[in-house]
Amino acid sequence: MSISNAKYDEIMRTYEEKQNKNRHIMLQRKKAVYEAIPEYEALDSSVADISLEIGKKLIGGERGALSTLREELGKISARKKELLRSSDFPEDYLEPVYDCPECKDTGYVNGNKCKCLKQEIIRCLYKQSNIERVLKAENFDTLTYDHYADDEIPRMKTIIESCKSYVNDFDKTYENILFYGDVGVGKTFLTNCIANELLKQGHSVIYFTAFQLFDTLAKYAFRSGEISEDINRMHEDIFECDLLIIDDLGTEMSNSFVLSQLFLIVNERDCRNRSTIISTNLSIEEISQRYSERIFSRLYGKYRMIKPNINDLRIKIKRAASRK
Repeated sequence: MSISNAKYDEIMRTYEEKQNKNRHIMLQRKKAVYEAIPEYEALDSSVADISLEIGKKLIGGERGALSTLREELGKISARKKELLRSSDFPEDYLEPVYDCPECKDTGYVNGNKCKCLKQEIIRCLYKQSNIERVLKAENFDTLTYDHYADDEIPRMKTIIESCKSYVNDFDKTYENILFYGDVGVGKTFLTNCIANELLKQGHSVIYFTAFQLFDTLAKYAFRSGEISEDINRMHEDIFECDLLIIDDLGTEMSNSFVLSQLFLIVNERDCRNRSTIISTNLSIEEISQRYSERIFSRLYGKYRMIKPNINDLRIKIKRAASRK
């Protein structure tokens, strides 16, 4: 991920704030426990004394000193848990608190960027907060069948269960989805439902409309009339994110640059087993006519085709709202 040093420093300051916040939580919890259980505080104090005493014996060459230390610390730990339980505190009440347990709020795991840091960088790069506001309104929790006809509900329930399975199997199975069909049947809504769940799980998700994607790539590619290095960095972000969403395919300009970029993205992500979701108002026949054979073959062969075969929900929702 490539961002300016200033933006990177800004993001890392948020990690420092998380660490400070969670340290404060721990101090407040420890204070509450000490006030409620004086023996617990005494046990904490005894750990340093015991460690110092046995440490001297260890330095002096006394055999078995390390085993004795482990045994004593084990007894203290067991007693502390017992005290917490008897006073109605959870056993893990004084365990370290982290917003992200994987990186322990450092942003890095074994020297590599954690998923949470990658997502923060993606938000910064692509202003993903805009789509995240949409996801608060469009997700599985807000989904309703009120506007579907009776014969449409079984079909949509099958599609929605399929989308939920996609989320549940995301870490185990590589799969792409192409939502296609008429305007207003909920393709973008279903895409947003999936994106919302994967974002909550900490996956990196990049969302573009087709027009935004290729317009942005073109601006990066032909800055000052020369191929820009920025497009290479952007490509890497697009190739490597856990899920790429391309919404409204078919609304972009059709030219050789767009076609080459679309093939590059679809092919490269497939080679890397990185999942992609595409939505389009085009039919299968229109896709085959609009795009090259090699693009169509990738989409048709590597994507699960899902067509919400229902009437225009937007019209139904608008009519229902006007009657209120």
